[in-house]
Amino acid sequence: MQLENMDLIIYAGDYTDCQTVERLQDRGRFAGVWGNGDPDDIRALLPEKTILPLGPYRMGIFHGHGTSGSTPQRAYDMFKEDAVDMIVFGHSHQPAIFTKKGVLMLNPGSPTNKRQERWFSYILLELAGSRMEARLIMTENPPKCQEPATS
Repeated sequence: MQLENMDLIIYAGDYTDCQTVERLQDRGRFAGVWGNGDPDDIRALLPEKTILPLGPYRMGIFHGHGTSGSTPQRAYDMFKEDAVDMIVFGHSHQPAIFTKKGVLMLNPGSPTNKRQERWFSYILLELAGSRMEARLIMTENPPKCQEPATS
């Protein structure tokens, strides 16, 4: 996975330490929210939810934590009044791409902590005009991120 080739890195929480957030921020364009596993210092750096304009689209980002309903339902409910086109969420570490009432729901799973899943995973999302392509990438081993080239 070559993060320097990405226009945007989106992370839906549970970083566990500030160094991870700082490394992602240092790589360039980054959007993220805190998760229920994050300590207070990370919660001070990042919002619980955010809405990101991406060209003609609006993306909601929320970890998915809570006590009522399923993780996808909590993520959907968090943006019910916000007119978003897609929602990135996590919490369950169960990768999924589906639609719910006209909203594209994206759970990348986890590239670092697969929990009970068989594979490590992440999503590549490409937006080009009115075209959207979401690809779920699954791998037996955690993806290795290549460091940006230095001059």
